Amino acid sequence: MSKLTQSQRRFWRNMTTRFFLVTITVAIIVWFLPRTEGRMFHYDEGKPWMYGQLIAKFDFPIFKTEEALKAERDSVVSHFQPYFTHNSEVETQQVARFKANYKDGIPGLPPQFTAYIAQRLHRLYARGIMDSRRYAGLRKDSAATFRLIDGKQVSNMKPREILSTVGAYEQLFADEQMARNRNILQKCNLNEYIEPNIVYDQDRSDTELADMLSLIPQASGMVLEGQRIIDRGDIVDSRTYRVLNSFEQAMERRNASEEEILSTVVGQAIYVLILILLFTTYLSLYHQEYFAKPRSLTMLYAMLIIFPVLVSLMMQFNKFSVYLIPFAMAPIFIRVFTDSRTAFNAHVAMVLICAVAVKYQYEFIIVQIVGGLIAIYSLRELERRSQIFLTALLVTLGSAAVYFALQLIQSDDVSKLDQTIYYHFAANGFFLLFSYPLMLIIEKLFGFISTVTMFELSNSNNELLRRLSEVAPGTFQHSIMVGNLAAEVAHKIDARGQLVRTGALYHDIGKMQNPAFFTENQAGVNPHDNISDLESARIITNHVTEGLKLAEKYNLPTVIKDFIRTHHGNGMAKYFYINYKNAHPDEEVDEDLFRYMGPNPQTREQAILMMCDAVEAASRSLQEYTEESIATMVSRIIDAQVQDGYFTECPITFHDISQAKQILTERLKNIYHTRIQYPELKK
Repeated sequence: MSKLTQSQRRFWRNMTTRFFLVTITVAIIVWFLPRTEGRMFHYDEGKPWMYGQLIAKFDFPIFKTEEALKAERDSVVSHFQPYFTHNSEVETQQVARFKANYKDGIPGLPPQFTAYIAQRLHRLYARGIMDSRRYAGLRKDSAATFRLIDGKQVSNMKPREILSTVGAYEQLFADEQMARNRNILQKCNLNEYIEPNIVYDQDRSDTELADMLSLIPQASGMVLEGQRIIDRGDIVDSRTYRVLNSFEQAMERRNASEEEILSTVVGQAIYVLILILLFTTYLSLYHQEYFAKPRSLTMLYAMLIIFPVLVSLMMQFNKFSVYLIPFAMAPIFIRVFTDSRTAFNAHVAMVLICAVAVKYQYEFIIVQIVGGLIAIYSLRELERRSQIFLTALLVTLGSAAVYFALQLIQSDDVSKLDQTIYYHFAANGFFLLFSYPLMLIIEKLFGFISTVTMFELSNSNNELLRRLSEVAPGTFQHSIMVGNLAAEVAHKIDARGQLVRTGALYHDIGKMQNPAFFTENQAGVNPHDNISDLESARIITNHVTEGLKLAEKYNLPTVIKDFIRTHHGNGMAKYFYINYKNAHPDEEVDEDLFRYMGPNPQTREQAILMMCDAVEAASRSLQEYTEESIATMVSRIIDAQVQDGYFTECPITFHDISQAKQILTERLKNIYHTRIQYPELKK
């Protein structure tokens, strides 16, 4: 009954985890999705309409294009008459100031000349004086006019009818008497008394121009409810293109209501929920082990979230093309750290979710799925850095090729094809090259290990393995032998060969602390003869703990630490346990003093290492190396491990174990084959 209750608790705990995982993923994606772009059509001027018949469901205006509106605005601005105000106080002030300054007359001229100049200034101000900069702007257009406000009267004026400040000064000396006395008058600085009395009216001009611009009609016609807009196969001409654009704008405005927004959000939530549920169902049916690995699960669902969010943000800001986003990164990461089927299912779900946010859904889905498939197929085993470059190149070429094919299907004129998109594919391929450095970040963040990292760890020149070969050469050779055997078995049963080989190289690094206490490192002297069985068992079992300490010190990945932790499982140091039991027959023996810390193997690779480690060590003690003795030894050791329950927590099958026995027997038989004895040369 307790077992059933525990099983039920595990079931509900798993269901709760999946529920929250799906809910959070859907909520984040839907929160960022745009609310209108999903209802747009894909169409281009001069190309056929690919959808069914489109009927107007409501009345909407046919909006003018931005180019047409800009041309009309420019026309209004170019013909606009700015407003100026006549300020009579300027003349009064400046003439009064001149008379006050020269009330005693101008030196060197008759006294009445002051009144003569004042009269000349009055004539200039009566004609009108404008700022020279403003005047030059108006005179550029010979047909330009402006509106002059003089009290309550408004009149149209031409620039040539008035004077600029510079022109007024020159006009002042155009008089014969003034010109005759120019040398004397120049000392008076008469230009100081010439100020504009026709002043630009900023507020009135801006208000009037804004009113005129607001009167420009935004539409050039109407489409009535029930009117046919376009049918399948019709060519989208310039007018139909404007009608379709107007329809989309009208849809956006209608969607601004709360009911429409709620309807859109509900539809998006259902759509995303279905796709996330399908992916979660796939994991539940074929890869339940991922639910026991929080980091793997986090990485998978993070990929499903990140790219739709990026697409949504780009579509809302509408500044960059979505084809710049390297979507193939997601299947690359998932393929390298999990498996191909999961990478494909995750990529399809991600692309279909992203498609609801983009405008060109049909082309987007096809191009991205093709790019993802190429990425998955080209990275069956990531063994070299150059493979990322090759994958980026293949994804770029494949995406460009399939997009070109789609364009040819829609248009038979190659000269009219859009070529700018191919620059986006090239940029996408460049961004895809960043997969390699990002892969290292994901490894550290989620505790994964890639094939490239395993190759680097397998290099016998790295510090830890070099130290192992120097301090414990027998253990180092044993580790190499175990790694070779384990890799052979892994390849036979379709497990990860490079992973188990790398784990084998490090599984016994803890023996470096007391290398002489392990038989492969002994040279005739056995230090166990001088200590108790309890102490010997402590030293032997402690090599797992010491190995984990070294793994922490050298920052080995978690998956390698798991090989160190599980290669003896919860087994016992049976040699010393039996010795102690025989020496103390009446004593109650605490088995935990002779037991390894465990746990038992959790993966097929860890189970393979346990089998190969035990078999390789036992093979050194065989009296004779015949096919029968080797096969008997292999079967005895592995059957004992199965009987002791070491493999009950990992997904290895009896067929896998049978295959492992066969491979180990064959390999050990080849290693320890009988060598012929060479004859001696008779003298």
